[in-house]
Amino acid sequence: MISSLLVANRGEIARRIFRSCRDAGIITVAVHSDADASALHALEADVAVRLPGDAAGDTYLRADLVVAAALDAGADAVHPGYGFLSENADFARAVIAAGLTWVGPPPSAIDAMGSKIAAKEMMAAAGVPVLSQLDPATVTGADLPVLVKASAGGGGRGMRIVTDLADLPEQIDLARAEAASAFGDPTVFCEPYLATGRHIEVQVLADTHGTVWTLGERDCSIQRRHQKVVEEAPSPFVDVELRERLCTAASEAVSAIGYVGAGTVEFLASDDGRFFFLEMNTRLQVEHPVTECVFGIDLVDWQVRIAEGARLPSPEPPPMSGHAIEVRLYAEDPAEDWRPTSGALHLLDVPGVNAEFRVPGGTSAALRLDAGFASGDVVSTHYDSMLAKVIVWAPTRAEAARRLASALARTRLHGLTTNRDLLVNVLRHPAFLAGDVHTAFLDQHGLDELSRPIASSDADPIAAIAAALADGAAQRAAATTMASVRQGFRTLMSQPVEKRYLAARGTGEEIIARYTPARGTIALPDLDGVAVRSASPGLVVLDVAGRRIDLAVHRTPDGVHVDSVLGPVDLVAVPRFPDSSEVVAPGSLVAPMPGSVVSVHVAPGDTVTAGTPLLVLEAMKMHHTIKASEDGVVASLSVAVGDHVETGAVLVVLATEGEA
Repeated sequence: MISSLLVANRGEIARRIFRSCRDAGIITVAVHSDADASALHALEADVAVRLPGDAAGDTYLRADLVVAAALDAGADAVHPGYGFLSENADFARAVIAAGLTWVGPPPSAIDAMGSKIAAKEMMAAAGVPVLSQLDPATVTGADLPVLVKASAGGGGRGMRIVTDLADLPEQIDLARAEAASAFGDPTVFCEPYLATGRHIEVQVLADTHGTVWTLGERDCSIQRRHQKVVEEAPSPFVDVELRERLCTAASEAVSAIGYVGAGTVEFLASDDGRFFFLEMNTRLQVEHPVTECVFGIDLVDWQVRIAEGARLPSPEPPPMSGHAIEVRLYAEDPAEDWRPTSGALHLLDVPGVNAEFRVPGGTSAALRLDAGFASGDVVSTHYDSMLAKVIVWAPTRAEAARRLASALARTRLHGLTTNRDLLVNVLRHPAFLAGDVHTAFLDQHGLDELSRPIASSDADPIAAIAAALADGAAQRAAATTMASVRQGFRTLMSQPVEKRYLAARGTGEEIIARYTPARGTIALPDLDGVAVRSASPGLVVLDVAGRRIDLAVHRTPDGVHVDSVLGPVDLVAVPRFPDSSEVVAPGSLVAPMPGSVVSVHVAPGDTVTAGTPLLVLEAMKMHHTIKASEDGVVASLSVAVGDHVETGAVLVVLATEGEA
């Protein structure tokens, strides 16, 4: 029996595993980098062990340090979570060699599936349908489009779509560099790309006594950068006959490698009902909560039990019930090529949560939250930018989608740009509600349209007046304790008060909020049909066309955040005087995010054309290419390989031929 378990991971998945351990009476041990010293997972564990450094390569990816931490903390078992070392067979062997219980599949099974190239060959031999594999050196125009994929790892890293043969060498180089950075293995291969395929996966659970459960399928087709953002169980595409074929293929895959524990067999399905093996993830999946919700089981608890030698209780799993949808809430800007964002998370408040890290009970729609961050935390650039997973279970798919969209729209989320609006728009989209989902969903329905703010532009002036009224109320409250009151300061004014704002995600036009305080009333000269009921520093109540609307106002160093039934609106107050320190030279290309410079492709004096790659930044485990915005000459270069830069730092200055 396991008495103390170390989770070789961080963030949301570490907290998820700790919850099951606490329920089972198992002592929890965390490891943390210096950047994560105050992270929730480090604070919640019974014991926490420091891994010196910030970068994943110096901390969470150091198998020797993690095993030593487990021994030093007195743990007798290790759970790898997902990502990092979770699919590293050598790490599993090191854990076992140290006399610790490995909560995961046998190292031989990890080896068998560790290379996508070898895994596909093994599955083909076992009779599981696979997509043909292409040698990057022999790809021709007739093979296009193709997908360049890293042989090791996953999570969308080291993957590139190629539709033009001339782009293939560059995309292979980029995929190799990203794969080497993320997984330590630069091997890549190509396979045919199905633009509108459906990403379907089967959850498996196998004990050491020969019983294998196939726990239905999950649909993970809505993806960005080949990473899943919306997942659901069961799939709206899969019928009973196809489910049976998928589960049979998954069982064959499990038997072929002698698998034990929880794992996932991933397939790509075409419109005609054919499907092809993609890979097997020999670990827990990010999207495991949707399976837990529809089957009513705790997969982490069963991982631990199986590691202890327990039998699954019956030859067949429990029946599936209802529908579950999960979304991944990321700190990123979809409208800016999915640029990750970092900094302070001032407020994260999801209303109506029924359960955290566990299956919610009941027979009506229920909301689950698995979060790695809380209000006041700082999101760093060192790790993945996922803030939380929000999951809904309901009796039907339509009810689940409505409940989840509503919860996200009402979530108070301040301080970082996120993909929240995109998620709400996807969940409310007619094609999604009709079950017409595939891997090209975001491209087909327009990223610009799907990324639009869920609050209409009509909400901006109402939010601005609420921000101005709340600010005025805060000033009046502060004035009552100031000596200035005794010096003639008047809290009742007859002249208009005017404040100017910019919508954080808008057209750049100023929004003017103007009101006139008078004894007992506040007049709004610019808003017809809008009247003030009450105004306090945190809440403004307005009558809008005969409707009472409550607007919650929250001021942070980044701006003013107004949440209401009209939708969330983020505002930035326009200063009376511009800050000259923010002015940069014409032609400057600045860092869109904090990150490390991993390669530089130009030097001062080089002539470039619009679109020429200038340098590559690495942030949150992804590579981001900075390209020339126009034709010109590199007038100056401010960075070198290895430099760490902050958002807004000048990287390169371009000039015209004459200016140069």
